[in-house]
Amino acid sequence: MNKKRCAWVPVDDELYRDYHDHEWGRPVHDDQKLFEMLILEGAQAGLSWITILRRRENYREAFDHFNATEIAAYEEDKIQALLLNEGIIRNQRKIRSVVSNAKGFLEVQKEFGSFDTYIWSFVGGKPLVNHWKTSSEVPAQTKESQAMSKDLKKRGFKFVGPTICYAYMQATGMVNDHTVDCYLYQN
Repeated sequence: MNKKRCAWVPVDDELYRDYHDHEWGRPVHDDQKLFEMLILEGAQAGLSWITILRRRENYREAFDHFNATEIAAYEEDKIQALLLNEGIIRNQRKIRSVVSNAKGFLEVQKEFGSFDTYIWSFVGGKPLVNHWKTSSEVPAQTKESQAMSKDLKKRGFKFVGPTICYAYMQATGMVNDHTVDCYLYQN
């Protein structure tokens, strides 16, 4: 039986289907996974998500499995090595943003006790459930993603514009943007 999925999921791409079926839109409360997704969403800026999804394992290896403490301590030689790593997007600004975002992430953990507590506060601690009939109805950003972006930027985070923040909210289940005809809409 063919399952009805959100229209953005290519039927013939197993990686994309698996991501949609098992990750996208499912609430994430693990700080390290929340950090990983923030970094990957920033890396995606200007590119398609599948480009990053296909390189996710390379990112995990290159960035010490998204250990924020290790990343915050990266020095110039590590950044230069990352710029030569063909398994990731070799954009200097994006790579340097991972280091500054790791530092910001650690500060947020200190201030709020966890990144989870902080980031989920933008949706009142529980997923916002939308009722989109088609993917074309889904906004690129919302007042919540704008507030998140503004606050993250104030804290020194980079590549966290309101559109990136909304994609992040979708990916980590802060919003349920499965269309109503998708088999995962009720989950």
